[in-house]
Amino acid sequence: MASLIEELKWRGLIHDVTPGAEEQLDKEITKGYVGFDPTADSLHIGNLVPIMLLTHLQKAGHKPVVLVGGATGRVGDPSGKTQERQLLSAEAIEYNLEAQKRQLESFLAFGEGPTDAVIVNNYDWFKDFSFLGFIRDVGKHIGINYMLAKDSVKTRLESGMSFTEFTYQLIQGYDFYHLNKEMGVRLQMGGSDQWGNITTGTELIRRMGGTESYALTAPLVKKADGSKFGKSEGGNVWLDPDKTSPYKFYQFWFNASDEDIENFIKIFSLKSKEEIDSLIAEHQEAPHLRVLQKDLGAELTERIHGREALEGAIEASNILFGKSTAKSLQGLSERDFLDVFSGVAQSEVEKSSVSDGTGIIDFLSETSGFLNSKGEARRALKENSISVNKEKVDENYTISESDLIRDKYVLLQRGKKNYFIVKVI
Repeated sequence: MASLIEELKWRGLIHDVTPGAEEQLDKEITKGYVGFDPTADSLHIGNLVPIMLLTHLQKAGHKPVVLVGGATGRVGDPSGKTQERQLLSAEAIEYNLEAQKRQLESFLAFGEGPTDAVIVNNYDWFKDFSFLGFIRDVGKHIGINYMLAKDSVKTRLESGMSFTEFTYQLIQGYDFYHLNKEMGVRLQMGGSDQWGNITTGTELIRRMGGTESYALTAPLVKKADGSKFGKSEGGNVWLDPDKTSPYKFYQFWFNASDEDIENFIKIFSLKSKEEIDSLIAEHQEAPHLRVLQKDLGAELTERIHGREALEGAIEASNILFGKSTAKSLQGLSERDFLDVFSGVAQSEVEKSSVSDGTGIIDFLSETSGFLNSKGEARRALKENSISVNKEKVDENYTISESDLIRDKYVLLQRGKKNYFIVKVI
């Protein structure tokens, strides 16, 4: 049995761990769990750290338990939050749960075997729990002073915290107790902001007569510039391809800074230490080649979206670096085409402009408005600086329907970086 703690240490994935956890993990197959609250209908890359903890747990020969918070999602975790979250309807929570379940099943091997992962929903054991029963049977075991000492509570005392949020650590603690008692779960893992909630669980287990239990947290991932990991200029980077396209997902990793990528590849790659050390050495010799960014982007995009989506993302990425042809542009989906050229100036023209054919000089100037005049268009063409759909053209060229990408776009280009999109309506 591989040492989970040693694996997590060199990857920088341990922040805190309770005494005895390493001995337990080295001794026998151990069930460990991570909880996910259904606050959205997709997980995002900020969720990847706890997912990686479960993945390494399984690779080390242990049994992962994925807890989806059908009950806790109705309360809202205050950890790391400056204000109370909007509570979701029961219908929204159930919809989000099903969507997240499908995503989680693509990361872990599920089944009936001793190390196969299982999914549990804490609503199953909370739905019949009465309020009076909970405060009598559970609440009496944890003192108010103990709960007030938690960072998730202390940081909110001045701004205010509802009783609903205040009880969250008890509810999560009871999850751990229930799983410990009913399934023999010994370990709970999560981000470092979850330490208070997790240790409330180990304390509750101790006071309510459960078996030995342990806590393990990973550091919260931060970028070298201090900005929050997991977000791009457009917001969250989602695992759902309908929310974040595979191209944009790949680009997030490809655009990571050199300071960040050495940290990211240790955390998010499943490659061995030897493989990663070799890639880091190669990257440091020629950082401009972006070896680490390309490797991690490819690994994660394929793992989450599949080989075909990765190839499409790489093809789309190559277009920005001049390694493309009209054929490769035609092969892009409309979404990838618009993603690649997001922010590029556009104009709209009538379908008759291309169905009847338009000379390139007129099309560059009067028809599209890309260039200011016919004279400027002629000069640019004589300089051989004009491309239509990434292919050089001269002043005898005629724009026609055969130039349309996805039957509606023409990509004009002057020089290497001056792009313009013409949308045909």
